[in-house]
Amino acid sequence: MNARVEKLANSIDSKSIAERLAGSSPASGTMDYKNTNTAYVTGVAIGDGNLSNSNGRAVKLRVTCDNKYPKLMGRISKSLQELFPENKVSLYARKENCTEVYVHSNKLENILGWKALEGSKFNQNVRVPSWIFYEKEYMRNCLRGLFETDGSVYKDRKYTYTNFTTIIHGLSQDVQIMIDRLGYSSTTQSSVQKGNKRKFVTRVCKNSIDFIKEVGIKKE
Repeated sequence: MNARVEKLANSIDSKSIAERLAGSSPASGTMDYKNTNTAYVTGVAIGDGNLSNSNGRAVKLRVTCDNKYPKLMGRISKSLQELFPENKVSLYARKENCTEVYVHSNKLENILGWKALEGSKFNQNVRVPSWIFYEKEYMRNCLRGLFETDGSVYKDRKYTYTNFTTIIHGLSQDVQIMIDRLGYSSTTQSSVQKGNKRKFVTRVCKNSIDFIKEVGIKKE
């Protein structure tokens, strides 16, 4: 672990610093919602989710799923229904060989820590809510949601690797910290994309198979 990541990881012990690190307010993820399922939904939403409020009444979370991962789509639907048992979770098939899993709730912004009407996740510098850093089970489930959406598992010759990709620098740091706190090593590389934005790819370097099993990543 490099010195910068070690310094960031050690700072988690301070609540105020952790909240700044995670880019969330103390209200993000109220006590009623701090559990492993919410941590998973948070990872999924940060990865492939989008918040909107087109009618001005109810906030909508839309998670876009590739149709080649039907089991993942089912897990996301089930997790959203568990989080909001009294709300309807729906599917909308798009022409681009993908399906949107969505739910409406005005609790979404408070739970996830960003706003529907304040621009993209990049513009809002969306980060992992601070409460997730305090329990390893929360971190495992959040990482599972992140890697199952904006991550990949692949083989290069005889080795298995897993990557997480984002254009939000702070989010890549959060992911590295969580990986490190679970006892694994990771590296992050960046490259310039269209529009002069940078892409950050975080890869688990060693024991990636053990990491995949411990976190429970299933791209299927």
